[in-house]
Parts: sequence; C-alpha cells; structure tokens
Amino acid sequence: MRRETIVNWSLAGLLLALPFAAQALGEPFYITLATRMAILALAAVGLNLALGLGGLVSFGHAAFFGIGGYAAGILGMHALNAEPLFLGIPASDQIWVAWLVAIVVCALVALATGVISLRTSGVYFIMITLAFAQMIYYFAISWPAYGGEDGLSLPLRSAFPGLNTADPLTFFLLSFAVLAVTLVLFALVGGSRFGTALQAARQNEARLAAVGIEPFHTRLVAYVMSAAITGVAGVLFANLNRFVSPSMLSWQMSGELIVLIILGGTARLFGPVAGAMLFVLFEFVLGGMTERWQFFLGLILLAVVLFARGGIVGLLAGKARYG
Repeated sequence: MRRETIVNWSLAGLLLALPFAAQALGEPFYITLATRMAILALAAVGLNLALGLGGLVSFGHAAFFGIGGYAAGILGMHALNAEPLFLGIPASDQIWVAWLVAIVVCALVALATGVISLRTSGVYFIMITLAFAQMIYYFAISWPAYGGEDGLSLPLRSAFPGLNTADPLTFFLLSFAVLAVTLVLFALVGGSRFGTALQAARQNEARLAAVGIEPFHTRLVAYVMSAAITGVAGVLFANLNRFVSPSMLSWQMSGELIVLIILGGTARLFGPVAGAMLFVLFEFVLGGMTERWQFFLGLILLAVVLFARGGIVGLLAGKARYG
C-alpha cells in the first residue's frame, strides 16, 4: 500500500472518529468543529480541482461558496413563510433542493465569468476573478430583502429525507458523506483523460493544443465543476451556522480556501482535508490564546511553503500522484 494511501485513510479515519469521541465524552461543541472541518474541506476540494489540477489560482471562489449559502437561506426563508420564489416558483426546505439550486446557479455564474476570466492568465486571472467576486459581494450587501449587510438567519436547518439534520452528529455524517463522494469524484477526474488534459494545460498548453485539445475549453469545464462543488459546501456551511453572511462572499474567504490547499498539499487528494483540519484546529487552539492567532498561522504557512512544498500530506507521503 502506498504511503499516501495510508495517510489518506488515516486522515479520513481521524476526521470520522472525532465527532463520535466528542459524543461519547458529552462534548457536542467538538462535533461542530469536526463538521466545520468537513465542510471547509469540501469547499477546498472544489477549488483544488481548478487550482491543484488546472493551476487556476482563483481568488473569487468565495462567490460560489456564498451563492450556495444564500441558496439555502433564501429557499429556507420562503419555505418557512410559505411564499413562492421568483416568478411563482415554489420554495423548499429540502437540502437536496438547495444543493441543486446552488449547483445550477454556481455553474451558470462560473460559465459566464469563466469565459472572460480564462482568456487571461497569471496575476490578471487572479485579479479578474477577485473583481467578479467583489461584484457579487457588493450586490449581496445591497440586497435588503435578504438581510443586506446584516445577513440572513436560518431558523431551521434544511431537511434531508430520513435524517434529523438538527442533530449535530447526523449533520456531520451527512457532510462527511458529501465530502467522501466529492473526493471520489476528484480522484476519478484526476485519473481520467480529462484530468490528464487539465494537468497538461497547466504545464504546457501549446503541446496540448498541438494534439488537438483546446486548453480553454478544458479549463472552463474544470472551473465550472469547481464552482459547483464549492456551492454545495456553501449550502452546508450556511446550515451548520444557521446563518448566511456576506462574509461568505468576501475575498478573505477565497484566501482561506487557498490557505487550506497550500497547508494540506496542492493537487493532493486529501490535501484539502488535512488543510481544513489544521486550519480549524489552529483557529480553535490559537484563537483561544490570542486575538492575533492569524499571525502564528502565517508563520506556520510560511514554514510549509519553505520546507514542505507538498503541504502536510506531501511531507508525510512523499511524491504526489497529480502535478
């Protein structure tokens, strides 16, 4: 068995065991921490598809994360008040409906913005994705019908057939299951012809074009898929907190997702999982010691960049499968 496989299974087992241990010890707060790890890891897996495999350093993925959150919040608010959505479309309190809406809206937004953004590269791509995300952020804070700057509360978590999502452990298991499915999807994409083409577009797009594959279209498909996955994470994050805030759309959130990937390991299958677990742990432990815990996180991130270029997973497992 490869070292990276052992590391991956160990990370998955550790994340899965954490809430059960917390339940046994009567510490439900730690179940919430584990759920936050799983959801942030899911969002980072989405970005890792574009950044890790495709080399697309997007500083605008918070837009898709926030769109997913607002999809859950708006649907939940209208369902609670028994009000239809736009054009008389009925609302729903089902989380799978919110996932579907988030996937469709995020995919459409990513398609529209990606057609423009992907015609640039390097710092220009970073800045244009940031600009689009900020446009959506300012639209959200100027939308008083759904909370504006104050955000939008979810009185109840979205429902899922056969499950009690109000129960912390059940909601964690639902989030973990979605993360597991997405990791399988990432592995399949990474090992497919499409994944090979995407990595080739990152390394040498001229050679990819020479064999008859259009790099632009390959990157656009990856960007849309990446956005849809991040939107699903946004739905879960809003339900976890029972609150949707414009901060979910802010550039700081995009930065956090990039930090998670760098910490765990860019293009690594479980890099986002390791990064999310470390980030939430640092936030909890260091945040309890000082308000300036980000300073120490920055030092840790600097050490990873300088001495562990493959992130924590790379440090433990060695050579990457992708990249």
